[in-house]
Parts: sequence; structure tokens; C-alpha cells
Amino acid sequence: MSLLTEVDKIEITVLVDNELDPITPSLHPEVQYAGQMRGLQLAPVVPSQSRGGAPLELRMDSICCAAHGLSLMIKATKGEETHTLLFDAGPEEAVWERNVQRLKADVSGVERIHLSHWHRDHSGGMLKAIQMINEGSEDKKVVVDLHPDRPDYRGVQFPGRPPISLEADPTFAEIKAAGGVVETHSEAHTVSNGFFWVSGEIPRVTPYEGGLKGAVRYVAATNTWQPDPLIQEERLVACNLKGKGLVVFTGCSHAGVVNASRCAVDSLGEKKLHAVVGGFHLADNDVDKMAATVADLKALAPTVIVPGHCTGWRFKYDYEQAVPGSLVPSFVGTKYVMEGRVEV
Repeated sequence: MSLLTEVDKIEITVLVDNELDPITPSLHPEVQYAGQMRGLQLAPVVPSQSRGGAPLELRMDSICCAAHGLSLMIKATKGEETHTLLFDAGPEEAVWERNVQRLKADVSGVERIHLSHWHRDHSGGMLKAIQMINEGSEDKKVVVDLHPDRPDYRGVQFPGRPPISLEADPTFAEIKAAGGVVETHSEAHTVSNGFFWVSGEIPRVTPYEGGLKGAVRYVAATNTWQPDPLIQEERLVACNLKGKGLVVFTGCSHAGVVNASRCAVDSLGEKKLHAVVGGFHLADNDVDKMAATVADLKALAPTVIVPGHCTGWRFKYDYEQAVPGSLVPSFVGTKYVMEGRVEV
């Protein structure tokens, strides 16, 4: 664990996710909600007598919008030192900008943008994110941490049918033109004074986590679509929460959430997995795969999981039944706070 700084607190602001629920509270003692309804805009009502003397109005146009994608602003603190990382940027610029504005989220402190993998639902808002982060900081440009293997296009192909192309991810040139400082990494590394660990390629160990069925990539040099189920460049991020263990952030878990969790635990030499946050990519409802994932993730014994994006309701239901009280769903517009153990 010498690779990672032990942090006192982790704050996760969900800027983009597939689900919205501004009402339901967290029922897990390890995760506090610091956002939700309290973050909604309360505007003065004029004239107040028209509403029985109510001085304020709860505005529906201050609620965030759900979208198929993921973007987490992760703020880690140790003593007086704080570092903030943006984990992915959602599917499109408009939703990222709208949600940041509605949350009144201060993105000026973001030092780095980490892209978990090259898929448009994680990269689509990146150029706007770079612009807005840099606008809030006069003395720096945000670093964008990318895997060098960027496909020309990605897509899906069903048997007997032509490929369906996804939108292209931003290019390295576009990211630089937007004001991002591009860093490319294929190997594991720590960033922000050791507050965050970024993995290299995630080892595929389990027999059932075989990647994304039907995934293909377009190779311009040969004008061909080629099988690409493993999404091999996907990378996770981990923090070390004081006295509690690893908090693992995964974008889509195309490598498998069990493989991703094991990668972090094995690479960092930490016996305790405290939390797993992000997309688990189990929405395809493969019954055997879900059952194996529930069993193996349960064996890893995270204190809490915070699944969102592409996880799917079925896995969340199954896991909650297997490990009652261990799940906190990820909802867009919500801030989650995890505190390290206080020494007495």
C-alpha cells in the first residue's frame, strides 16, 4: 500500500449517471448523502401571499438529468491537502454542462480527467468538461489521463447483420485544442501525490467475465471492422480510505467487476476492499454470469457497493438479496461521502 496515500475522506459527486432519485436516502452507515433535495434551488416566491405566505419555491428546473453514461467528480482529502479527479465525462456535452450548472458544482478544483476507456458514453462530454474546468482556474490547465490505444471507431455487430458504429471519441488533437494537457498511460501509475492509483490493463482471470458480446472496432488503415470484445484498454481508479481499505472506481467493468476488484486488491497488496463504485455492466441479464459475479464479489467482501450506469436493476436486486444492506445505488445529482476511521 506504499503506492497509495491513506486519505481521510472521499467525496463523490455524481455528475452523470443513468438513474435519478433525489428523494431516497442512503441506508448504509458507511455512505452519507450530502446532496439530493438539499441541493435543489430554492427561489423566492413573489408575491408570497399568493401561496399562503410561503417564502420559497422548490424549482424543478434545478434537478439534474439522467443520461446513459457516467461522470464522477472524486475529491479525496488528507488533513489540509485535497486532490480532485474527474472520472469520465458522460455521453454528451449538453448533459454534463447542464448537470454541473444545476448542481452548482465547483469543477475548478479538478486537476485531472481520467478516461476509463474509449466509449462515447464516457468520453462524449470531455471537451466541454475541459473548457469549464479551465475557465474556473486561472493558473493551470487540466491534465487528461488517457490510454494511448484509441480506436478509430467502436461499434456493435449482431450475427448476420452489418456493424452499428458508435460516435467517435474525441481525438488527441481535439482534446489538446480544447485546452487539455494530454498524458497517455498504458501502465499502472499513481497521481495527485499518491491520492489516486490508476491501473494498467486489468487481468482477465474469471472464466465468466468475457467482455462485451458483439463489440467491434473499425480500423481505418484496413477499412475493416474487427472483433473487440475485451475492451482491453479499460482502466480503474482506486483510493485508500484510512483504516477501511480500498475504494475502487470502475467505468463499465468490461473486464468484469470481479476482475477489476481483484486487480486493485492484488496490485496494491491491500487485504480489505471497502467499496466498489461505478458501472458493473451486468444489464444484459446473463443469469449465469450474474450468479457467479454475486458469489465472487460477495467473497471479496466489500463493505459497500455503489453500482450505477450499466449495472442493471437485476444484479442490484440479486446482490442486495445475497448481502442485505450492502448496496447504495448511484444516482445522478447526489454527493456521497465516505469517511476514514478516526483514531482515538
